[in-house]
Amino acid sequence: MDVFRLTGPSRLRGEVDIRGAKNSVLKLMAASLLAVGRTTITNVPAILDVRIMVQLLTRLGCNVDYDADHGIVSIDVPAEVGIQADYELVRAMRASISVLGPLTARMRSAHVALPGGDAIGSRGLDMHQAGLEALGATVHLDHGYFVAEAPSGLRGTDIDLEFPSVGATENLVMAATLAHGVTTISNAAKEPEIVDICTMLVDMGAQISGIGTSDITITGVDELRPVAHRTVGDRIVAGTYAFGAALSGGDVIVKGVGLELMPNIAIKLRDSGATVDDLGDIDLGDGTRGKGFRVIGAERPHAIRVATMPFPGFPTDLQPFVIALNSVSDGVGLLSENLFEARWRFVQEIARLGAKVRVDGNHALISGVDSLSGAEVEASDIRAGAGLVMAGLRAVGITEVSGIDHIERGYENFVSNLRSLGATIERVEKADILSFE
Repeated sequence: MDVFRLTGPSRLRGEVDIRGAKNSVLKLMAASLLAVGRTTITNVPAILDVRIMVQLLTRLGCNVDYDADHGIVSIDVPAEVGIQADYELVRAMRASISVLGPLTARMRSAHVALPGGDAIGSRGLDMHQAGLEALGATVHLDHGYFVAEAPSGLRGTDIDLEFPSVGATENLVMAATLAHGVTTISNAAKEPEIVDICTMLVDMGAQISGIGTSDITITGVDELRPVAHRTVGDRIVAGTYAFGAALSGGDVIVKGVGLELMPNIAIKLRDSGATVDDLGDIDLGDGTRGKGFRVIGAERPHAIRVATMPFPGFPTDLQPFVIALNSVSDGVGLLSENLFEARWRFVQEIARLGAKVRVDGNHALISGVDSLSGAEVEASDIRAGAGLVMAGLRAVGITEVSGIDHIERGYENFVSNLRSLGATIERVEKADILSFE
């Protein structure tokens, strides 16, 4: 198996370019199914999840060109597409469920395997099902497949989400664009990725109001048209390097994401003693301009208190980095996880590096230590893996992170980016002692 091997401690210094958001581009690719013709998406990250979605769309009958070097995906959608998303692909990436809404809306039928993805806790599909049923579809589980049927098409309705679920909001907005009549979604998610997909849908001809608020109104249209769309920058990847700078006492310029996409992240970084400067509109180096910011970490960070919440609150995806930062901070930090219960699996791994973390219910109390010590650890999900790598920056000696396939699902050029910032890290092949071949 391959592992990431770090030698610490080290500080991150330099510039890093951030491309489009994983949590947006996969849904944009799914939205292309709503319109016959060629949709082009730019600013696409070169990550494993994009390649999985390319395969999924290809299996559905689309012709997909993916230029990973230039970050471009072009999707030719035929008049008739397949309706079945097979388990072998869906199990690898939970975002595959996002084809459910578009297929049900345009093809009036969808068979999507129950999804897999990261082991971060229960993420039920009840709101997806209830929303589609409210729109007039019949939905049931059949041999491990989520089956939705709407032979007469979907019809507009009022939907009140019990929780501002990002996935449910995205699926229901996409489905409602081709429904007959008006759909209102109350308690909708407000994440920047929701705004991104709604912006693309409007360009495709959808009629959507209330974008970026908790109340979204969609007036169905007969058809949508293909478009070209640039993906919003990845605020979670940007936050990863920002926390890396803060916990390592480094100095990093992040290009491609603005602080307006991460308000609470900037606040908490400043609380830790870091300097966070908004660089405004800057040259991104690829012929385009965009936003950027700079983080200068304190020599030793202050402990911070964070509660994860839906946007504009602090994102759950950055929870591991808060724990990593607090583990080497001056004082005692507190992390309250309000979204995904199994993210605590990260705690037992960072404890192997010498972190002092005590979990009680949905709270983690972290007592800062002077330094961590290198050890072998394992990633349980995308962000936990990246969090362990960042913690390794403050560990004395060698840290080896296994399960790196998780990390590569969400981070492009992870090793080369970190090396360019001064980290001593490499991807190495390591013998699997449990192999019986």
